[in-house]
Amino acid sequence: MNVNAVYFSPTETTKKIVEGIAQKIVRILSENTYYINDFTLKNARDEALSFHEKDLVIVGVPVYAGRVPNVLLNYLNSMRGNGAMAVCVVVYGNRNYDDALIELRDIIKEDGFQVIAAGAFVGEHSFSKILAMGRPDEKDMAVVDRFADQICKKLAEGSVHDTITVQGNEPYRKYYMPRDKAGNPVDIRKVTPRTNINCKNCRICANICPMGSIDPVQPSKLNGICIKCGACIKKCPFGAKYYDDPDYLRHQYELEEEFSDRREPELFI
Repeated sequence: MNVNAVYFSPTETTKKIVEGIAQKIVRILSENTYYINDFTLKNARDEALSFHEKDLVIVGVPVYAGRVPNVLLNYLNSMRGNGAMAVCVVVYGNRNYDDALIELRDIIKEDGFQVIAAGAFVGEHSFSKILAMGRPDEKDMAVVDRFADQICKKLAEGSVHDTITVQGNEPYRKYYMPRDKAGNPVDIRKVTPRTNINCKNCRICANICPMGSIDPVQPSKLNGICIKCGACIKKCPFGAKYYDDPDYLRHQYELEEEFSDRREPELFI
């Protein structure tokens, strides 16, 4: 059996979960290695992935607005499972994963995979450095280990014939939208990061932008869309990137205030 870790992870929270599951499964099955398919960067999504029936694929994405990120739909739909077994993973910032997990399961099933397990995990929110700060943490990774144990047990028992049932609605709910002070929905999709005088032109932000939108010569300039993944802000060593849009900042504050209580992973197997 070939074990594959497949993920989109701008701030590396999803990467930590997916690779953690894959590594533990490899240890249990006494395999020598596993294969990584990191499709975070734009050029990594140029070629569709294809698997075969002896593969086990752990596929993970972050939750954006309660759904699978819409910029990934074309790429995810291009994958070919060819009967491979799959584990679906979503990682959300402690608010709610809404219909992201059921949406990912349906996409992967339609791609020709047999979905044998699924999980919703918590990672530090892409909008914040304090909401779910430092997660996935040690406690989360203990759940990752337990999840991998359960997957291997299911494989050993041969009970992998039915597509797993997960929490969510069909048809899927609309994308979650923040609201202004009057309670009216606001659209922050066009909000873009600013660059302050701390910028040293190191180009780290340009190299890690998953949409390839940050200009490599002039990092304060955007040549494409911003999906608010948080990578350029969280990974800038000089604190040069930030958001100043009032609706965005209000939404960030409300998330930090309303969803401060710790939420735990949910497993479906």
